[in-house]
Amino acid sequence: MLSRVHHIAIICSDYERAKKFYTEVLQLSVVREVYRKERDSYKLDLALNGEYIIELFSFPAPPPRPSRPEAQGLRHLAFAVENLETVLEHLKQHNVEAEPIRIDEFTNKRFTFIADADGLPIEFYED
Repeated sequence: MLSRVHHIAIICSDYERAKKFYTEVLQLSVVREVYRKERDSYKLDLALNGEYIIELFSFPAPPPRPSRPEAQGLRHLAFAVENLETVLEHLKQHNVEAEPIRIDEFTNKRFTFIADADGLPIEFYED
């Protein structure tokens, strides 16, 4: 029935700031960018290693949403990484602060969280 996650859709408050975060800080590649005049909205399709994963939307004055990892709704977006220190150093170069590294009590793998340009939680989980 289900084969895989197709994409994750994110609505941002500041399109240019969010676009910069996802393309420059997280280094996702742009698949396509479309301005939808009838909705006064941009849609940016982003890929990781050639796989389409995120639709980034802008809308005029979207309402804010709780974003803490423990808030009701989608908890966070997680990326698998090979080396957490390499990721943390890259984030530091872009003035992005990460939470202290935690250890998964079931797998003993290391992980940490950051916030995107709108404060949405993003996890980096070391494989």
